[in-house]
Amino acid sequence: MRMSIIINNMMKSLNMFIAVLIFSALAIKPVSAEVYSYDKDSTVIGNIKTHKINGEESLIEVARKFGLGYNEIVDANPSLDPFLPGKAVNVKLPTMWILPDTAQHEGIVVNLSEMRLYYFLNQKGSPLVRTFPIGIGDDGNDTPVGNFKIIEKIVKPSWHVPQSIKKERPELPDVVPPGPANPLGSHALRLSLGSYLIHGTNRPWAVGRKVTHGCLRLYPEDISKLFEMVPNGTKVTIVRQPVKVGIKGNMVYIEVH
Repeated sequence: MRMSIIINNMMKSLNMFIAVLIFSALAIKPVSAEVYSYDKDSTVIGNIKTHKINGEESLIEVARKFGLGYNEIVDANPSLDPFLPGKAVNVKLPTMWILPDTAQHEGIVVNLSEMRLYYFLNQKGSPLVRTFPIGIGDDGNDTPVGNFKIIEKIVKPSWHVPQSIKKERPELPDVVPPGPANPLGSHALRLSLGSYLIHGTNRPWAVGRKVTHGCLRLYPEDISKLFEMVPNGTKVTIVRQPVKVGIKGNMVYIEVH
């Protein structure tokens, strides 16, 4: 689990602060639509915010609203009940992330440790990034790490049920057609690795959890955005980085999952 701890120490010799952040990533829709700029001297994006609960909102609803996953919002608010957090309470939104450490910030980069996907793009020479929370493979069905690419884009995908899942749920048909019962959602991106996909979901509350058989699952509104942005052949780098270090201004940040 991730906690939220910020330790600022003035380093006289370096004349900078060190901030140690150990936190969960939160997922909420409007924030996930943001585009962030970055460079080699500024690899921390976003800002930590707060949100006051309105009415009967659950943390799961707040997470989706702000582009965060279940894991992020629950870990950032350990004293609150995920389903009944209370009325008019302030919820911490860890909408601040350190970019994963890869040889190049190119295409899609997935960090399994934080259950988050980053899409890097250039617009008129300016490096930009968008980020989305994801669901990943459960224990024993781990999402593989490595370098891949997108080889197919599918609208309204049919789900060809793997034999491993048929053994667990023999009542399932061989093929589930597009529709509300299809766990792949409205769009899917096929990776150059067997049957692994980046896809939507008909169970959005599972984003930010280890629940899949290895695929990467996004909120319905997020997969449609990502689908439109990425072309066939896009590079996909999947890493497992529980510790990340980044710089923003005169601050050094450490993110631990």
